[in-house]
Amino acid sequence: MIIGLTGSIASGKSTVARMLKARGLPIVDADEIARLVVEPGSPVLKQIEEAFGPESLRGDGSMNREYVGKLVFSDKDKRLQLNAIIHPAIRKELTAQKEAFIEAGAETVVLDIPLLFENKLHSYAEKILVVSVSPDVQLRRLMERNALTKAEAEARISSQLPVAEKEAGADAVIYNNGTLDETEEQVDAVLAAWNIR
Repeated sequence: MIIGLTGSIASGKSTVARMLKARGLPIVDADEIARLVVEPGSPVLKQIEEAFGPESLRGDGSMNREYVGKLVFSDKDKRLQLNAIIHPAIRKELTAQKEAFIEAGAETVVLDIPLLFENKLHSYAEKILVVSVSPDVQLRRLMERNALTKAEAEARISSQLPVAEKEAGADAVIYNNGTLDETEEQVDAVLAAWNIR
């Protein structure tokens, strides 16, 4: 079974991914792949430099994430432009890693894709697991985690689909407002319901 794991920013999706990994499930991490495809010297990074200028690179040739992040979080057209450059490379690597796990004998593979709904990647998964959190908890966690102002955090949250829409498209939802133990119990319940051992 291919599980698509998603959630909104600061929902605790990475925590749930770690729990699934601890239970022996292989994880294909779209965020890791996104970093991989923009490594210094990569063709994708060259395209980003051409699109957003020399400021998009640091002196060591790596991507200037802060600069590019500020550009794309405040300008939808630039965000779409960046996505058009990065996403085909991410999809190709995502598929390659998933196939490698299956060829190695994995019966279940988790695709950890933060923007699964936004990037219309539902078809990549047989089951979709959404990690959800209440808006006030999400805002507080994001401000604390990334040292953002309220306005900056709200801008990042609003750049994604509302959590309620993601929940509506899910086969199961893990509510991550409580303790880690409560989240672990929900993870076990979902795996049991889907007959995953």
